[in-house]
Amino acid sequence: MQRLDPAFFHRDCLEVAPALVGKYLARKLPDGTVLRERIAETEAYRGTEDLACHAAKGRTPRNAVLWGESGLLYVYLCYGVHYLLNVITGEPEQPQGVLIRAGAVHDGPGKLTKYLQIDKRYNGIFLSGCTDLWFEDSGEACTFHTDVRVGIDYAGEEWKNKPWRFILDCPKERKNRL
Repeated sequence: MQRLDPAFFHRDCLEVAPALVGKYLARKLPDGTVLRERIAETEAYRGTEDLACHAAKGRTPRNAVLWGESGLLYVYLCYGVHYLLNVITGEPEQPQGVLIRAGAVHDGPGKLTKYLQIDKRYNGIFLSGCTDLWFEDSGEACTFHTDVRVGIDYAGEEWKNKPWRFILDCPKERKNRL
């Protein structure tokens, strides 16, 4: 497995989100154990015009990371229960990012962060300087399909129906559970 270079994230979220599908998210625990999970689903959130993006309502202390440099992690608490992991993409001051929506085994963003023990401590951390959380490429080929993003009815018809969710086509890990 090869760790993804920071330049990988220095592109538009609509390029990075599909490119992350099939890659791996790795987390080194304090005891030295390394957990890995193949990324099965991502969602792109693109700027202040995207009414589903946290940036749409302006910069706040919670979402300020969105305006940062590509490769920053944006981790926030959703519904007061689950931490969600995003990676910032594109150019500084042009808020956009990619939500890691599901792994091949852990089929929800909150389940995945719980498994990998990712919480608010990772918010605002640069991937390039992070020694215990990173993205990897195994070189495995994969195919994916698109669908609408999930849980964003508040954004209105145009934005909730954008096909900006990218889903790995039947990863072997999921086939084994069916």
